[in-house]
Amino acid sequence: MKNQLAGASLLAIVLCQPAFAQDPAPTDLDEIVITDGLTAVELKKSGRAVTVITGEDIEKNQVRYVADALRLVPGFAVSRTGSAGGLTQVRVRGAEGNHVLVVIDGIEVNDNGQGEFDFGSLIADDIERIEILRGPQSTFWGSNAMSGVINIVTRKGERNSSSSTARTEFGTDGTVMGALSTRGGGENFDYSLNGTLRRSEGYNISSIGKEDDGDRNGTLNGRFTVDLSPETVIDGTLRYVNRRSDLDPQDYNTAMTYDADDYTKSREFFGSIGLTNTALDGALTQKARISGNDIYRFNHSGAFGDSWSDGNRYNATYQASYRYDDLDNQVHQFTAGYEWQREAFSPSHLTETFSRSTHSLIGEYRGEFFDQLYLTGGVRQDWNDAFADAGTWTLSAAWQIPDAETRLHASIGTAVTNPTFYEQFGYIPGTFRGSPNLKPEESIGWDIGVEKSFFDGSLVVDVTYFNQNLENEIATVYNADFTSSPINRSGESRRHGVEVSATVDFFNGLTMTGTYTYTNASEQMVAGGPRLAEVRRPRHTGSLNTAYVFHDDRARIFAEAVFNGSMVDNVFATLVPPRVTLGGYTVVNVGGSYKMNETVEIFGRIDNLFDRDYQEVYGFNTPGLTAFAGMKATF
Repeated sequence: MKNQLAGASLLAIVLCQPAFAQDPAPTDLDEIVITDGLTAVELKKSGRAVTVITGEDIEKNQVRYVADALRLVPGFAVSRTGSAGGLTQVRVRGAEGNHVLVVIDGIEVNDNGQGEFDFGSLIADDIERIEILRGPQSTFWGSNAMSGVINIVTRKGERNSSSSTARTEFGTDGTVMGALSTRGGGENFDYSLNGTLRRSEGYNISSIGKEDDGDRNGTLNGRFTVDLSPETVIDGTLRYVNRRSDLDPQDYNTAMTYDADDYTKSREFFGSIGLTNTALDGALTQKARISGNDIYRFNHSGAFGDSWSDGNRYNATYQASYRYDDLDNQVHQFTAGYEWQREAFSPSHLTETFSRSTHSLIGEYRGEFFDQLYLTGGVRQDWNDAFADAGTWTLSAAWQIPDAETRLHASIGTAVTNPTFYEQFGYIPGTFRGSPNLKPEESIGWDIGVEKSFFDGSLVVDVTYFNQNLENEIATVYNADFTSSPINRSGESRRHGVEVSATVDFFNGLTMTGTYTYTNASEQMVAGGPRLAEVRRPRHTGSLNTAYVFHDDRARIFAEAVFNGSMVDNVFATLVPPRVTLGGYTVVNVGGSYKMNETVEIFGRIDNLFDRDYQEVYGFNTPGLTAFAGMKATF
């Protein structure tokens, strides 16, 4: 069974014939339209700190997990517990893992119980682009968007055409992967469907024993769009993920992992359907959407037995936008929206199902002045039935300085993160007690940056300073009766730093991209108390990616280096200090691809070329040198 999809992909490659279709033209980022609010805007008109990763970039660099693509983004810190498929946390600008909102095709995919998204489940396949917004975004995106938003858009079909793609690959650690996709459309509709299966026998994430810890991930994704009339469009999305990952527990005395038959399984289902209508010659646009998810997780532990959880989330949204172009070269757009959300959660340790609802009103203004100054503002009010209500606001601006190839951008805003179901209601009777009266975490943050182009755009540099705080932070405390419970801290957490990115195009097939981030993140348990460095937030991170295209654009080779500075980690063990320092490291990856003809392409990649030994989470081994090679066909 494990090789079925890979075998089907290989068969499709063998049978397909050359299509002689021309490669798409390179993407100009200045022409990309992103969603940094209730409405979309050209990238150059956004005042927010934005990074766009195109699907073409992901495919050319042979990235297999989205988390690995995010390692190259300024402001990001990635921590994976062991091998691919293991729990993977992403922290943005020194914030917590549940402070970044993850959206796939318009559907929020953060876990219903823990509040954060496990990137170990997210295979980087069939992606059109990843839009990354850094800084407080709750006004337009709601709770959990405190430090940013990762908005993933999958590929859609092209109208009046049809195409299919098959890919298969094999690698070290018993890794096999296969993917099949088809997309196309007619005069008034388009569709896309993709299936991916990846299995790996893995390696031993423990330093004790010889048992390998593997992973299996099957993902199906589909979307469609139909024009009901020239003014009305209906669209829908479906996504299903089924995965199983081996685990190793940590020793109570040393926190080192040891071999065991533990594992976790999950089934994730997401779906949405939306309607868009334009009127008044395009000046008025109305959108309505209903979306939902259901996430089931099962954990097997030899020491503590089996446990499971089941959660779901339903959203309904409506918004109306009116755009007005005046005679003085100015554009004004006003948008008003309503959102309803209902969440439910059932843990195995309790017989009760918990639920909560939120109603929200949102307003947005966009203004464009003299083709150089772009302003955006927004306000939001949330009415929660399970905890305190919350209001947020945001402002951003971008100024394209005339005749200077220089763009200034800045943003400021507030954000909230709601208590999770675990934090509110508890899930281990006699050991952990939830706190139903927790308040949402609150934050205010701002950033300011400059983007400068040199040599007619062949070199682009962006430098951004950011500053953000966190109040009412939710943390777990231990009581006199040996139970624990979450509280809202009275202290203030602070984060500030600098993000730098640069892209060089030498116009001879050679390109280079580099990033560097300095992050100072500290927490304070009580007001006026001492400050401690936040765990798993390195002060210094960076990356460098170099690629060269040659042989009439048929061949491409690349090399990337990812640097992660030293960082502090928590340890819960009797014989180890509660805080330890993990050493810094640099990992080098290389790869390439070659187009054999207009249909078939071969590719390969080597990760951790120099077999560097390092840790991202205390007690968990990381992979040594690994490699894979494969073949892709488009027909």
